[in-house]
Amino acid sequence: MIPFSDRVTAPEWRADAEAWIAERLAAVELTVIGPIEQPRVRPWSTQLVVPTDGGIVWFKANCGAQAFEPRLQAVLARLAPDEVDEPLAVDDDRAWMLTRDRGATLGESRTPTVADWRRVVAAWATLQRRVADHDHAVIGAGVADCSPATVPERLDRMIAVLSRLADDHPARITFDVADRLREARPFVVAAARTLADSPLPSTLQHGDLHLWNVFTVDGELRFFDFGDAQWAHSLEALCIPWAITRHDSSAPWPDLLAAYREPWADELTLDEMSELMAAAVVTQPVNRSLTWWDCLAEATEEEWLEWGEAPARHLTNVLEPWPL
Repeated sequence: MIPFSDRVTAPEWRADAEAWIAERLAAVELTVIGPIEQPRVRPWSTQLVVPTDGGIVWFKANCGAQAFEPRLQAVLARLAPDEVDEPLAVDDDRAWMLTRDRGATLGESRTPTVADWRRVVAAWATLQRRVADHDHAVIGAGVADCSPATVPERLDRMIAVLSRLADDHPARITFDVADRLREARPFVVAAARTLADSPLPSTLQHGDLHLWNVFTVDGELRFFDFGDAQWAHSLEALCIPWAITRHDSSAPWPDLLAAYREPWADELTLDEMSELMAAAVVTQPVNRSLTWWDCLAEATEEEWLEWGEAPARHLTNVLEPWPL
């Protein structure tokens, strides 16, 4: 198999992509007016910046593991049109998507404040609650079902996969670590059961929720970059904001948790949510490990060396849950 980054930098692929872009833009009465640039290539996706007579348009192509993103964004634009932009065009077969440029992200536009973080996590919770009853549409778009009941089996699978890798593989876990993870399985099972029995549902988990994956449009927030998304317990979405802000006094954790609870206030108290978060930081590393493993499936040897430790690093967080 040709690695993803090699495919999307080949002249033939670029010609096909640019022809598709021109065709789909013409359908919405836009014309390319300058050179198309490719600012970033990763093992999981690449983007092209397209100047048009109606402003910048972004093209995104995803690897096989994240091929669901264009379909998911189209689904979310129908379910939550105030929070997610509808793509200008989607090619399901090739996992291609065109979207309008929305300028600087919230994180790029200014130094983040606690008010920014509170607003983002509350808005995401609102979106989660809106789509929670639409599991068939979201999972049907190709999003992985990582709800609590599935986590113990996923732990078993990731232990087996990572412990059987060659000794020099970046993602390999040693047999000693594998044994420690197996010993921790009852702890993971208990956390998964706690989440499954909680008032909060499984719903869309962004996978990479932060201020640099949010635009402000006419004063309202718009989310994007759903390639890491999963259908998982709602609270797992807070693990990335927690990891980013835990050393940042401008966004204290109690404030973030309180803001996230606001759309769920009729379901549980703040203390109850805090207790559930202690379970979510146990299940999320298992699910996050899967995301990294899958999105590196089409990586080059050099890319494995750069990012390959991530599946093991996330999985072993089960052994040392984050302090809240």
